[in-house]
Amino acid sequence: MAEYILRHRLGPDSAWQAQSAGVAAWPGSPASREAVVALKEIDIDLTPHFSQPLTPELVDATDLIVVMTNAHRSDVLQRFPAANGKVFTLHRFGTVDQDADVADPIGGSVHVYKKTRDEIDSAISDLILYMKDNWDSI
Repeated sequence: MAEYILRHRLGPDSAWQAQSAGVAAWPGSPASREAVVALKEIDIDLTPHFSQPLTPELVDATDLIVVMTNAHRSDVLQRFPAANGKVFTLHRFGTVDQDADVADPIGGSVHVYKKTRDEIDSAISDLILYMKDNWDSI
């Protein structure tokens, strides 16, 4: 959901690209029905999404890796030590509870996904401010 929310917030003319990749993702899996419903409610179409694993090529090609939990951050750094300095939790860019995790809604109801969607959407505002402050091409 974070990838599509960020893309939506940046707009189609943004020089930035966002890609979702998981530390334990099975390649080619579609988004869950609950995630599709949660994003559709805010006019974002998640149906084109298919999962992909985080690869050395993706890590090398990116300026910033944003993860949802501290455990994800640790896992990424364990697998890709060279990514140190560009892996951050989503809440790290805010001013309140920067160590907080975004709970994984997998297996939850649509209500749980909507709650997670709203948390991600709110935190992405701070991420966009960080991006504007640190890179010119946004």
